[in-house]
Amino acid sequence: MVYTLSGIRLPVVSSANNRSVLSISSGRRTANLSLFSKKSSFARKIFAGKSSYDSDSSSLRVAASDKTLVPGSQIDGSSSSTGQIEVPDTVLEDPQVLQDVDDLTMEDDNDINKPTNDCSKVDENQDSVHSDLIDKDDKVQGAEKAVTLPGTGTIKKEEARPKSIPPPGTGQRIYEIDPFLRDYREHLDYRFGQYKKMREAIDKYEGGLDLFSRGYEKMGFTRSATGITYREWAPGAKSAALIGDFNNWNPNADIMTQNEFGVWEIFLPNNADGSPPIPHGSRVKIHMDTPSGIKDSIPAWIEFSVQAPGEIPYNGIYYDPPEEEKYVFQHPQPKKPKSLRIYEAHVGMSSTEPVVNTYANFRDDVLPRIKRLGYNAVQIMAIQEHSYYGSFGYHVTNFFAPSSRCGTPDDLKSLIDKAHELGLLVLMDIVHSHASNNVLDGLNMFDGTDSHYFHSGSRGYHWMWDSRLFNYGSWEVLRFLLSNARWWLDEYKFDGFRFDGVTSMMYTHHGLQVEFTGNYNEYFGYATDVDATVYLMLVNDLIHGLFPEAVTIGEDVSGMPAFCIPVQDGGVGFDYRLHMAIADKWIELLKKPDEYWKMGDIVHTLTNRRWLEKCVAYAESHDQALVGDKTIAFWLMDKDMYDFMALDRPTTPAIDRGIALHKMIRLITMGLGGEGYLNFMGNEFGHPEWIDFPRGDQHLPSGKRILGNNFSFDKCRRRFDLGDAEFLRYRGLQEFDQAMQHLEEKYGFMTSEHQYISRKDEGDRIVVFEKGDLVFVFNFHWTNSYSDYRVGCLKPGKYQIVLDSDLLLFGGFNRLDHNAEYFSSDGWYDDRPHSFLIYAPCRTVVVYAPDKELEPVKG
Repeated sequence: MVYTLSGIRLPVVSSANNRSVLSISSGRRTANLSLFSKKSSFARKIFAGKSSYDSDSSSLRVAASDKTLVPGSQIDGSSSSTGQIEVPDTVLEDPQVLQDVDDLTMEDDNDINKPTNDCSKVDENQDSVHSDLIDKDDKVQGAEKAVTLPGTGTIKKEEARPKSIPPPGTGQRIYEIDPFLRDYREHLDYRFGQYKKMREAIDKYEGGLDLFSRGYEKMGFTRSATGITYREWAPGAKSAALIGDFNNWNPNADIMTQNEFGVWEIFLPNNADGSPPIPHGSRVKIHMDTPSGIKDSIPAWIEFSVQAPGEIPYNGIYYDPPEEEKYVFQHPQPKKPKSLRIYEAHVGMSSTEPVVNTYANFRDDVLPRIKRLGYNAVQIMAIQEHSYYGSFGYHVTNFFAPSSRCGTPDDLKSLIDKAHELGLLVLMDIVHSHASNNVLDGLNMFDGTDSHYFHSGSRGYHWMWDSRLFNYGSWEVLRFLLSNARWWLDEYKFDGFRFDGVTSMMYTHHGLQVEFTGNYNEYFGYATDVDATVYLMLVNDLIHGLFPEAVTIGEDVSGMPAFCIPVQDGGVGFDYRLHMAIADKWIELLKKPDEYWKMGDIVHTLTNRRWLEKCVAYAESHDQALVGDKTIAFWLMDKDMYDFMALDRPTTPAIDRGIALHKMIRLITMGLGGEGYLNFMGNEFGHPEWIDFPRGDQHLPSGKRILGNNFSFDKCRRRFDLGDAEFLRYRGLQEFDQAMQHLEEKYGFMTSEHQYISRKDEGDRIVVFEKGDLVFVFNFHWTNSYSDYRVGCLKPGKYQIVLDSDLLLFGGFNRLDHNAEYFSSDGWYDDRPHSFLIYAPCRTVVVYAPDKELEPVKG
C-alpha cells in the first residue's frame, strides 16, 4: 500500500516488523508509528538536499532589540488573564504580543491604551490591505473570480464571497432568552466586555479578525517570486537558525534574526537557476539555543511532518509541490443542511484490513458507503498530526499538518472534494483544548520555556490527559489558534468543526472531579476561564462571519447556558452542542434489566436541553468502542455476538433482545435527542470488535507491567464486511440504520417545529410522540404486545406504516401487516384531538405517517 508525494511513492507500513517506536510521557506509552518501509527509497529521495548554503546572502536582516516579550503568566487558579494581555506596537508586518494594557476588571472599563511606538501604523479609516497579507491565491479581495476545471465547466471560487464578520453587538439578548441569567449579569457582562475589548484591540492593532486570522500567510514558510521567508515566534530563544537537508543541517549556515516581539526571521533567496532554496519534500527544523538548552524543533506552523524510518521524533517537511501537482478542487461545497446526520470516522482505522488506511482508500471505499447509508455529513477524527497513534488524534503535535500516516495534504484535499461531489459536508474534529506534551516534535517547551504557548506551572498541565493547556490570554496564541481554524477551512475546504474538550477549556478545573447539577453558580464564577470562553466567542465569530455555511459543534458536558446562542446576543456562538448526557443515560440503563427502565426518565434525558440551543444527539460515543469499554451492542449481546449472529444458526434470548433494543435505542435518540444525530463508524451495525491501537508493553513507575498487543493492527480496523454480509444478523442492524437516515431525509423530523409527547406509560412501557407529521410508537415491554392499542394524533385521516423495526429485513419477526390501513377517529385522547388503533408488538418501534401516497421506507 502506497501513497504519492509529488511523484514519490510513500509506502504505508502494515507490518509490525517494520516499525519505529515512539515513547511518550516517560515511556508510559509506546506505539508503532512507522510511515515508511526501511527498504524504501523515499528516505534517500525526499530527504535529499543541496549542499551547504551561503548564510551571508540568505538572510533578510531585521534589527533586533534586547527586549524579549514572553506571554504573561498568572497565579494558578485565576479565571482570567485577559486584563493583563499585552498590546502590540505594530499592526501588519510582524506578529506581536500585546503590551501596556490597563488592568481590566469588572469594575474598571477603561479603554486599551494607544501604543506609543508608531512603526507600521495603519490609518484608523484604512480601507485597503497591505499586499503581503492578501490571500496567496487571491491577490484582490472582493473581486469575483472563476476558474475553469477539466470536465467541470466553470465554478466560482469560494474566496470571492463577501467576507463580513459581524460587529460585537450588545450581548443583552441572552437575558430575554433565559431570564435566570439576569442573576449572573455581572459575570456575563464582564465576559462580554472582555470579548468586545479583544475585538477592538484586534481591529485597532491587526486590522480586524480577517487579517489577524491569516497568520499562516506571514508565519512559518512563505514563498515569493524571489525566495522563501521563514518566521517563528520564539521569544524565549537566545539564538535561532534554520536547518535541514537543504543546508546539510548546518546550524551556522542560515542564522535567523529576532525582532523586538520575539519573532525570528530569515529570507532565503532563490538559487541562481531560479529554483527554490528549499526543495519540496525536504526535511526542515529550527535550531535554537534556549533557556533549557540547545534543541531542534519542528516549525510550529509546519504544513506537513513525517516520521522517518528508524527515527523516533517526527521531522518537519517543507511541502510546496509544483503547481501542476497540487490538487485543484473541482466541486462546490454543499450548503448547510437543516438537520445534520453525521457519520463520525477515523481514516486510519477505516479499512477492513489490519493496516493504517489511506485518504485515497477512504475516499474511494468509505465515502460512497456513508452516502448510501443516508448520512449527510462525515466528521473526521485525527486529522491534525499526532505522533502517538493511540491518542485517537487528540494529542496534537503539529496543528497545521494533516496526519501523514494516511497520505499527503493533496490526498486529503482529494478526499474532501469527493465528499463534496457526493453532497456530504466534511467536519473536522479540531483540538484546541490542549496539546501534546512532546518536546521534540510538538509545541511543548518550544522556545525553552513552559510559558510559551501554554500557561506555566500546574495551570498549564492537564493531569488526566497528560497534556499542555493553552494560554488563551496570549496575543500570539490567539493568532495561532484563530489562524489554525481558518487554515483548515480556507486551504482544505472543511465545512466546519467539532471542537473537542470545550468543557476543559471553559473551566479552570477542566470538569474534572466535578459534577454539574444545573445550578447556575457552577457556570459563572471564579472557576470559569474567561480567556478561553472569549477565544471560543472569537473563533465562532470568525468562522460564521467568513464562512457562513460552516458548522461549529462544541463538546461540552457541563450544559453551559447560552453556549449555542450567537455571540452578538451574548452567547458563546456554537451552532450545536453535543448532547453528551444521552450516551451516559443508556450506559446507566443497560446495566439494569428492562423492568427497571423508566419511560419518563428516558424521555426526560433525551429532551432536557436549553431553549433555542440546538444539540447533536448520539446513543454511544467513540470512546465506548475502545478496548476496556463497551458499545451498546456489547452491553446488549456480549459474548453471544461471537457465536450466534449467523442466520443459519439458532438465536439466543440475548441476541433477540439486543437486536431489538439496538434499533429502538438509536431511533428514539434520533427522534427526541436533538436537531442533529451522530454515529461512530461501525456502530450502525453493532460492530463486534473493540478498538485496540497497536501498542507495546507498558512498564509503570510502580513496577507493574501492562501487556500490549505486540503492535498489532488486528483490532484497529472496522469490519464493514460484517455489516454487508447477507448471512449475518449485523446486516439487519445496518439496513435499519440506513432506513432511519432515509426516513429523516424524507420527513425532516429532527428539526420539525412540531413535537408533542403524548404518552409515557410506565405500566405498558410505551412511548408515543409526534415529530412533524409522523407518529412514533415505541413498545419497550419485553413480553407484552398490544392489540387495538389507541394512540393520539394531531391530524385526522388515514395513516400508514413508514418504518417498522420488526421487519424481517431489519432482523425482526414480521409481526405487522403493512397492507393494513389506520383511520383516525375524532375525540380527544392523550390530549390529542384525534386517535387511531394499532398493534404494538413487544420491543418494537413503528412510525406512522398520514397517507400521502408515499412509499414506506425500507432502507
